[in-house]
Amino acid sequence: MTFDEFCQSLAGAAPPRGADLALEGQWWAGNGDWERAHNCVQQLEGKPDCDLVHALHRIEGDLANADNWYRSAGEKAATGAIEAEWEAIARRFLERAP
Repeated sequence: MTFDEFCQSLAGAAPPRGADLALEGQWWAGNGDWERAHNCVQQLEGKPDCDLVHALHRIEGDLANADNWYRSAGEKAATGAIEAEWEAIARRFLERAP
């Protein structure tokens, strides 16, 4: 699936079939449903991709919590626009998807 196709899928009622929990969480975050995104990635805490999505606590302005998740994911904390970070994470996941 391309990034453009992923973005188009945001108009649907559910994440794309076959999406792992990290990509599913990313989909819900892209749909503005942080609670569902959070619920997805909490299921696999400790998995770097899920922890990276979990770092989107920035959405809530909870930077201390977000920083903990960035560290857990082995990533440097993002400081730019959340929308740009969301896109970069989605593109990374989609490039690796089978």
